[in-house]
Amino acid sequence: MKRNAIKYMGYALLAAIATTSCSDDFLKEKKNYDNVSVDIYDNFVGANARISDIYAWALPDVNAEANWKYNSTGAADSQAKSTEEYSGFSLFVDPQNPLSVSGGTRVPDYFHNQSNNIQASVWGRIRNINDVIRGIENGSLSEAEKNQLLGQAHFLRAWCYYNLVKWYGGVPIVTVPQDPEVTAVTPRSSAKACVEFICDELDKSAEMLRAATTSGGWASSSDYGRVTSGTALALKGRVLVLWASPMFNRTNETARWEKAYQAIQASIPVLESCGHGLYQGKAENATAWATMFAVIQNKEAVFTTLYNDQKDGDGQKNNGWEHSIRPANAMGGGGKEASAMLVDLFPMADGKRPPLSETYSKLETSDLSYDSEFPFMNRDPRFYRTFAFPGVRWTFNGNPQNALNNNPYEGSSYELWNYVWYTSANDQGNVESGNSYGADNLLSNKKGIYVRKRSDDADLGTSLYSFNAEGNGFKFSSAPYMEIRYAEVLLNYAEAACGAGHMSVAVEQLQKIRERVGYTADNNYGLQADLVSDQAACMAAVLYERQIELAYEGKRFDDLRRWMLYDGGAVSVPGAPESWKLTGWGGNTCTYLGFKPLNGQRRENMEFRIQDQYGIGGTTFDSDPLKKEGSTAPARPAAVDYRQELTAQLEALKNFYSQTLVRKLKKGDARDSDKIDLYIQFQPHYYFLGLSQAAQSNSKALPQTIGWDDYNNNGAAGTFDPLAE
Repeated sequence: MKRNAIKYMGYALLAAIATTSCSDDFLKEKKNYDNVSVDIYDNFVGANARISDIYAWALPDVNAEANWKYNSTGAADSQAKSTEEYSGFSLFVDPQNPLSVSGGTRVPDYFHNQSNNIQASVWGRIRNINDVIRGIENGSLSEAEKNQLLGQAHFLRAWCYYNLVKWYGGVPIVTVPQDPEVTAVTPRSSAKACVEFICDELDKSAEMLRAATTSGGWASSSDYGRVTSGTALALKGRVLVLWASPMFNRTNETARWEKAYQAIQASIPVLESCGHGLYQGKAENATAWATMFAVIQNKEAVFTTLYNDQKDGDGQKNNGWEHSIRPANAMGGGGKEASAMLVDLFPMADGKRPPLSETYSKLETSDLSYDSEFPFMNRDPRFYRTFAFPGVRWTFNGNPQNALNNNPYEGSSYELWNYVWYTSANDQGNVESGNSYGADNLLSNKKGIYVRKRSDDADLGTSLYSFNAEGNGFKFSSAPYMEIRYAEVLLNYAEAACGAGHMSVAVEQLQKIRERVGYTADNNYGLQADLVSDQAACMAAVLYERQIELAYEGKRFDDLRRWMLYDGGAVSVPGAPESWKLTGWGGNTCTYLGFKPLNGQRRENMEFRIQDQYGIGGTTFDSDPLKKEGSTAPARPAAVDYRQELTAQLEALKNFYSQTLVRKLKKGDARDSDKIDLYIQFQPHYYFLGLSQAAQSNSKALPQTIGWDDYNNNGAAGTFDPLAE
């Protein structure tokens, strides 16, 4: 790869580092120590500062849009909006604006980003890590000290490469700091070589960190958040599952699944020795499951990004998720709107898919009825912790009330009543009308169904935010983000086991995950009996469980791509060799799994509006037709309290809905200029991204991926085959 795009960073000795003691707060150590002398690597404190700097540039960040540097973390970014989680066409599924290399809607550049800035370049991060590895290897630290540091550096280099390979297949493998010279060119390696390199890096990391982390984790609590041997092996398991998936494994080579299965099986005791495991606690109403997202030193967290609640200063690093999901009348950022597609897709209380759902046709439907007018009735316990709808408690520590905002609740008693009314009878049935106003002073700043997942709910007894009633709301939060959590390890294990033919092992992992949220052996944890004998149904159950357990955690788009669930992998890419043809899984993963392809579908939204009999309202907080003088509407019931048994509460809420509210379809995905519905269209060559024009301009020796135009060759068809070995 040509390295003239990277500005070589000059070195200047930070003498202060060599004379200071270790920080007690790993988070505060993540400062910029890029410009240093090689002498720094002879001092553990200085070398450790360089490692902390790499963390700062490589860790996922919930506050950032998915881009060249950060993977998706659950927000409504261009990747999550290409899934069932959110509506609204994004880069990857817009039928009117296909991606291209040099015109129209440009393919995102996750390969290069910026030239002449090491901190804003994909390869700058890797160069930085290579420099640190070389410096520590050539330094005079003890072997034990070097292992602690190098184990983390090798993990972070593997993490950077994983995030390239999942998009591009084969990329250049660069393991030494390259100077910015035209002759410094490293070719694209095959995807296989890249996967082998990543796994080798992770094996090195696990071995180097073994002495420091396999006796319950890092010895000092101030090191919490650093990766462990278990973290390295967990990422290796994810990588091998990716390599075994249809996107890379078109013939369904069982040996790949077996390799992933054995690797993850071997990782489990190591993870446990590092202190990782399922977070446990009260199972009722998925209480422990909800709590784990607001606990900092948490055994569930295998690979995590830490935050703090500082309000200013050099060490400020706040998590903005809580603020972004909270409703506006709680002084939050306005909330995130869940798609009706995912709301309707969640399992019923018996663990089965809702009746009439076509998404996973090989999985049994529930014996419980599903009425979309009351989507909260009889659902999987995680439903209530993933979504918020009219009539639920959602408390917090703080008071948003003031003389101007007409907020009816203090934080400790906050109830969400986000039903709406319209100012015109003609608009009540118009799916595109925005002339609706939300109750309790939400008014125009309301969502139909809110995303509640990962909320730091005061009723859970947690509070990692410093609430500020002067306009900052929940911005000062120290809730961690778990990029890999132990439940995902078990799901990776289940998927690999199923692919390798060990279906009973796969089912055992699903049982463990469901047990935590209250399912029991009485009905086989809500799982159908034939999963141990029907491999296709078993794999469908694993993918369904992933979709529910990991919703709004930034994982779904990767799952859809690697399983080719937009079209089943049945649509060929022009110019692709015969080896790209999907011959495993019957030639169509969607048919094999009983999964309805996303291509050709729409994602709509929903809201609950006041029934016609109560008329229309105005534009102010006191114009709610249900509350106006003379209204015959019943009083609101007590908001559903998840600390209590739900059955009677939900029945009372259902009764209120039946008398006052009606579910209304709201336009989610776009329509054309004639108001004709448009539908998801993910092009088959998107499974492997092409190099952008900017990336090709700065890397002229690198061939373009098959299926994409080659900017360096006057738009000729790309020739690089990510699947070639």
